[in-house]
Amino acid sequence: NTIENVFSVFKRGMVGVYQHCGEAHLHRYLAEFDFRYNRRAALQITDTERHDQLLAKIEGKRLTYRRIGEADIA
Repeated sequence: NTIENVFSVFKRGMVGVYQHCGEAHLHRYLAEFDFRYNRRAALQITDTERHDQLLAKIEGKRLTYRRIGEADIA
C-alpha cells in the first residue's frame, strides 16, 4: 500500500501543480515528493521542522545551468 500511496500523491501533484515533467528532470521531482512524503504531518513533523530541514540541505549550494555549447561536465 505504501508505494501506491506515494505514487498517488506524485500523480496528483504532477497533474495539479506541475502539469508537465521532462524526463531529464524526473529525478528532481521524485526527490521533492519523497522529501515531502517522508516529512508529512502524519509523522508528527511540523511545518517549522520541515522548513528548517529543507534550509539545512540547501545551505552552501547554488543552482546553475550550463549554457548551450558548454561541455557536459558540470
